Amino acid sequence: MPDLIPTHLKYTKEHEWALAEGDIVTIGISYHAQNQLGDVVYLELPNVGQNVIKDKVFGTVESVKAVSDLFSPVTGQIVESNQALLDQPEIINQDPYQKAWMIKVRITDHNQLSHLMDSESYSVYLKEHTK
Repeated sequence: MPDLIPTHLKYTKEHEWALAEGDIVTIGISYHAQNQLGDVVYLELPNVGQNVIKDKVFGTVESVKAVSDLFSPVTGQIVESNQALLDQPEIINQDPYQKAWMIKVRITDHNQLSHLMDSESYSVYLKEHTK
């Protein structure tokens, strides 16, 4: 059983996770998000060099159930995009926190990370906002 809410990550209300390492923030979707989506069949990600804006759409994920927008938890420039997911989107269901990271963003303002939830807050949020 995977760790459903790893404690070393930060989370958004839209169910993205973020891992800050220096000026680079790695972003993906949570176990809860991929579980709600069901089998992921398609993913659209931005290109390296593009800018993302906090709380704005950076891509889409399509499953057998729905198409969902992906929202960036930070503002910055994309320095890496996980191209393996484009060919094998099912990795998102198999390993949402390790192999299924989606983009890596270089940020200049670390204060933007302060609005993200820690694992305990995210767990409470899930209990209050899901059935």
